[in-house]
Amino acid sequence: MKKVFRLMLMTFMMALLVGMPAKARETVIQRGIYVNDIDLSDKSAQEARKEIEEYVSSFGDVPITLHVEEEGTIVASAADLGLKWGNEEILDEVASFGRDGDILRCYKELKDLEHQNKIYEVRFGFDKNKIQSLIEENAAQYNKEAVNATLTKTEEGFQITEGEMGKVIDTAASVDSVYEYLTGEWDGSACDVDLVVVVDEPQGTTESLAKVKDVLGTFTTSYSTSGGSRSANVANGCSLINGTTLYPGEEFSAYEAVSPFTEANGYYMAGSYLNGQVVDSLGGGICQVSTTLYNAVLRAELEVTERYNHSMIVTYVDPSADAAIAESSGKDFKFKNNREYPIYIEGVTTPDKQITFTIYGVEDRDSNREVVYESVVLERIVPDTEVIYTDASLPVGYCVVQSAHVGYKAQLWKVVKENGVEVSREQVNSSSYMKAPRSATVGVATADPNIYNAIMAAVATNSVDEVKAVSKAYKDVAAAAQAQADAAAAAAAAQEVPPVLPAPEQPPAEVPVQ
Repeated sequence: MKKVFRLMLMTFMMALLVGMPAKARETVIQRGIYVNDIDLSDKSAQEARKEIEEYVSSFGDVPITLHVEEEGTIVASAADLGLKWGNEEILDEVASFGRDGDILRCYKELKDLEHQNKIYEVRFGFDKNKIQSLIEENAAQYNKEAVNATLTKTEEGFQITEGEMGKVIDTAASVDSVYEYLTGEWDGSACDVDLVVVVDEPQGTTESLAKVKDVLGTFTTSYSTSGGSRSANVANGCSLINGTTLYPGEEFSAYEAVSPFTEANGYYMAGSYLNGQVVDSLGGGICQVSTTLYNAVLRAELEVTERYNHSMIVTYVDPSADAAIAESSGKDFKFKNNREYPIYIEGVTTPDKQITFTIYGVEDRDSNREVVYESVVLERIVPDTEVIYTDASLPVGYCVVQSAHVGYKAQLWKVVKENGVEVSREQVNSSSYMKAPRSATVGVATADPNIYNAIMAAVATNSVDEVKAVSKAYKDVAAAAQAQADAAAAAAAAQEVPPVLPAPEQPPAEVPVQ
């Protein structure tokens, strides 16, 4: 009987299909199928997709307000948050309803449609990345970061400034909260959603900061040979670092502390290294600040996380004991407080041009333990040539000489002693410093060809001393020749020039057609 029934049912279904119009026999959605209020009867899957997407897009201008407690609001449209169709998979169900599966099931689905419409529900989807971007772009105006407790060293000792509690938006938790509400509960109307705000606890207590009084490491360098501008830069950079309180696990960046290198930030033009030359730049000399701090950090045995040597050797510390910072090359000196308690960085300069950094903390190292650092030079590379640069924009007599720089390969070693006996030796870093020949930049601009030839002949000797001597000898002669040439040019310009009469009018010429 079952076989007979199935055969009769198949015959019925075939007859039903044969009797349908041509469009109905195509792959179109059955009559009586809806998505929300959208009637999809006799529509293709492509037509249905378009209608549903238009329906979802119609909610794009609906305002969604994100609340930051009593602090304020962030208002955006649903489209701003990446509104989209969230359950596109129902389109396959809609298109296959009454067709796919067991023939009995198809028959039942079609018969049910004769008595009751089949309605599917659209779910809204959103873009988490857009929600996150919106919150991140607007959070700063409402965030109140905690202010950590700090130390200030005075003549009487350390003073403690208590921290302040803050409140900040928890971006990750807020994104999840907004996304879950919009994709699970939102009905398409204007709504309000609360962001997740958390308390930002300040670091540091009076009890822990009161223990910071021991000298963990200190180091001094001299800049007594520096001119006024470089000296001012060293003092300025030192003051920008002085007074820093660094908590356990925090990282300190020397570059971030002393930048930007601008006049507004207290810097002047002074000599610095660039491509094997000493050139003037804003902040020249700042690397002596980072180098002095580096050596204090080493003696405090803090964790150095980033350090670079200079391109050429410096004279205020031993080879491989320097730490350069530079905006152009991205060099920075960084270290972490790897101790249990906070540390305090004191930086001072003196009238006799010495800079000292001292790091205070809680001393937990054995008193019989001593740490020293040894610089080991592996190779010394002496330049064997001299270089002459000519500049046609500068007058004869101008001659600036730069000293040669010896190249080095060096290492820095940490030596630990207990009761005066060496117990360990560890390499801290290795450094390579480029050599730079002695050089001179000489001006060759002159009105006298004989003087020019004499200067160029000196340049051809490749001797800085020869160029320096010849340039000096012809300085006054070249200046007199140039003055004479200038006077002659001025006299010629002052002579009366006959007026230029206008040309008689001429008939317009015929212009050929292009």
